[in-house]
Amino acid sequence: MNSAVTSVADQPTTETISLPNRLLADWRVSVLVLIALWFVIYMVGLSTPALLDDADTVHAEAAREMLLRHNWVTLYVNGVRYLEKAPLMYWSVAASYKLFGVNEWSTRFPLMLGVLGMILATYGLGRRAFGAVGGFDSGLVLATALGPYLFTRFLIPDVLVGLWLTLTFWLFLESLEHSRPSKWICWGLAAVCALSVLTKGLIGLVFPAGAIGLYLLLTGNLKHLLRLRLFSSAVVFLAIAAPWHILAEIENPAQGQVRGFLWFYFVNEHILRFLNRRVPRDYDTVPLVLFWVLLVLWLVPWSVFVPQSLQEVPRRWREFRLQMTRRQRAYLLFFLWNLVIVGFFSFSTRQEYYTIPAIPGMALLVGGWLARERESAGDSRERRGGRISSAALLVIGVVIAAAGFVLLWLSKAPAPGTDLSDLLRRNPQEYALSFGHFLDLTPQAMGAFRLPLFGFSLAFLLGTLANFALRRRGRAGAGNAALALMMVVVLACVHSAFTTFSPILSSKDLALAIQERYQPGDRIVVTGLYENASSLNFYTGLPLRSLHEPGGNMWYGSRFPDAPRVFETQASFMVLWNSPQRVFFWAEHEDPRELRGLPRYVVAHCEDKTVFTNRPMQQR
Repeated sequence: MNSAVTSVADQPTTETISLPNRLLADWRVSVLVLIALWFVIYMVGLSTPALLDDADTVHAEAAREMLLRHNWVTLYVNGVRYLEKAPLMYWSVAASYKLFGVNEWSTRFPLMLGVLGMILATYGLGRRAFGAVGGFDSGLVLATALGPYLFTRFLIPDVLVGLWLTLTFWLFLESLEHSRPSKWICWGLAAVCALSVLTKGLIGLVFPAGAIGLYLLLTGNLKHLLRLRLFSSAVVFLAIAAPWHILAEIENPAQGQVRGFLWFYFVNEHILRFLNRRVPRDYDTVPLVLFWVLLVLWLVPWSVFVPQSLQEVPRRWREFRLQMTRRQRAYLLFFLWNLVIVGFFSFSTRQEYYTIPAIPGMALLVGGWLARERESAGDSRERRGGRISSAALLVIGVVIAAAGFVLLWLSKAPAPGTDLSDLLRRNPQEYALSFGHFLDLTPQAMGAFRLPLFGFSLAFLLGTLANFALRRRGRAGAGNAALALMMVVVLACVHSAFTTFSPILSSKDLALAIQERYQPGDRIVVTGLYENASSLNFYTGLPLRSLHEPGGNMWYGSRFPDAPRVFETQASFMVLWNSPQRVFFWAEHEDPRELRGLPRYVVAHCEDKTVFTNRPMQQR
């Protein structure tokens, strides 16, 4: 398709020549500002808090053992095959460990680079679709949005999928500008899709194929597929994506009753997971309506501009395909990007963070509209819409601030030495969700978060008030800057609160206590599944045994003939506890039922977790 005619609505107005817009026209200025925001928000405090139990240290341990074993094909965790995941994120973390050593900073650093790449790719794609101001506003929205920050506090690959999708759709839009796209565009598109598959499996291909296919179908342009050099592009895709899958099957074939890598990875972890029949079924799912709402919630505070941005999506695609502007084509594609992801998971199991790969698309939808608002006349529909949204956001800010100040008034700082866990109300039925533990918080527990709660509440009040006042004066760009600065403070407060809460979610202190006392031949047993205390394994480098029936992350790998012993029954644990070997036992209770009636000695206690041993520490 040849370059489309630019519509009158795409032409900048007088505000474009203002000083801020002149500065943003220089890509170097925009990139430097976005990098500075990324550094302040994502890189400052990268070493805290401690890595968490469950996904955070399970994935970090997989990278650590990859480096330790010099095996870059098969993932291992706790000495057991871990075949659930695609390898690209683990390769990056293992490389970081090789360069910087094994620590919290080096664990998080590759993911933060992925965030930076996603922000800059969103800026570049937005600049291509909406101009210099639209590109900057899209990058600004993504850099300061709530969701991407929250879901980079632990080690999951979804942000990286967002990066690959952004690059994929950028290349696809470029291909639409040519009657015969160059081989570099087509091969680049195939390569990025392959990297996405190596990051999170088949959805790395399903999402871009779904959005692009829908776009071409709705615009009556399916013939464009034939212009994408399908044969050579497929060769490029397979050359990148296939080798790891082939090697993983060769290293992990079916053995006896164990079906091997291909069945577990593709059938169990893709097809059966989608159908909610995955084995073992040890996960929960977010209610459908809440899942759709979260897509918008993760864009806070920019969520209030979503209704206006959706009005920009063209509706009569076939009739005006040849006359659609670059902006209109981009808006349609970005809308389908979001629709395919939330639609796919609407028919499957879903977690809170499954919409994160769609957030760059949401940021682009909103960023494009924010640029139009800036470039519109003072009495335009866009300006009026911005003022209405800023008023709605101010109301939300007042409500948030009022709730925060009420909690500050009701709560009291806990007495010195008080465990935060003593102030929580446990909801174990919710812990299969990513933020299930945060539902334990009570008004009394909020006393431990008084400073970040005050900063969070005040920042929301002042930031939304400044945004409203500036937009009332016709200074939309300055209003955006006020919201961005507000989020710098808000996310810093979130980080502070998360650091305070992290001992509830991490067993690092207990791991260090065990490490000080550990001697060769000692054993470590955890009550429940391995992932409940996986930070013990990561921080000590010592294997764990689970007093639980086979399940969780260790279930499939433990079935291979060469797997080390992982699971204990109550009977085998009793034999071990009464043996001459020293046994460290991790539990989430001070009086675990598994040890009732048995001799025990406390090694260390932190919040709601305790480590016991079966021998006085001075004896062997």
